[in-house]
Amino acid sequence: MVKSNGGGSESESSGFGVEGLSIVIPAYNEENGIGPVLEELRGELDALELTIPLEVIIVNDGSSDGTSAAIAPHVGDLFKLVEHPVNKGYGASLKTGIRAAEHPWILITDADGTYPNVHIPDVLAHREMHDMVVGARIGDNTNIPLIRRPPKWVLRKLASVLSQQNIPDLNSGFRLMRKSVVEPFFNILPNGFSFTTTITLAMFSTGHAVKYVPIDYLKREGKSKIRPIADTINFLKLIIRTIMYFDPLRIFLPVTVALALASVAVGVGSFYAGRLMDVTTVLLAMTSIQVLAIGMLADMLNRRIS
Repeated sequence: MVKSNGGGSESESSGFGVEGLSIVIPAYNEENGIGPVLEELRGELDALELTIPLEVIIVNDGSSDGTSAAIAPHVGDLFKLVEHPVNKGYGASLKTGIRAAEHPWILITDADGTYPNVHIPDVLAHREMHDMVVGARIGDNTNIPLIRRPPKWVLRKLASVLSQQNIPDLNSGFRLMRKSVVEPFFNILPNGFSFTTTITLAMFSTGHAVKYVPIDYLKREGKSKIRPIADTINFLKLIIRTIMYFDPLRIFLPVTVALALASVAVGVGSFYAGRLMDVTTVLLAMTSIQVLAIGMLADMLNRRIS
């Protein structure tokens, strides 16, 4: 059976180390999904027979449907409930759960039934050598809506290029993280859905060890809160802003090179065309120098603060 003690000595558990685990589940208007998810989770944890300290923190994020009633029968010993009086957002719920966690490892998952809890041993098995283990939705059974796949692919590729890392899943909501590593990033982690995207880029940009493990992704219960167009634009801005926060030259340098090449192309092309566009050429060249100067200044400031 699962051991849910919150203190005292931590006994050895085969393959999983000795440090305790806090599972955080944010829930907003998930009356159809949260009950079955908690039942499945308890069954999986019982089957694992973990002897490490363990707790499950459910954060009800100001739900206006029957989510509270669906959670209530499960609260007690292992399962703990934290309530937001008003809806604050997915990221805010995760921060609340992480702050309330008693143990050094945090596993986040969703309340809509999309992440099979059977994958918990898969991520726990890699925690000894990594600061974050992410369940990448590239398993045999992945139910990502077709309309979301093209923008997700573009964002993932952009993030991989800018971070210079191979990122198979940018914003998976099933991941294991060290609490002590995540908390210092709270000031830049957003309160919305882009929490997972930001922590992914932050971990890579600061050199933390990250491991990806293939998992399945099931069809969700209820209606998704994702807004495909608006959230894609927000994710795009977030990727650029986060990379600039940790490594400004990664953004400014390519822009500088592009402007410089454009200046040369316009100058040479217009000269051979018989009408030199000197103003445009000089303007592009000066702009490239200014962008480089701003980028170098931002990089120096970043290094002084970090």
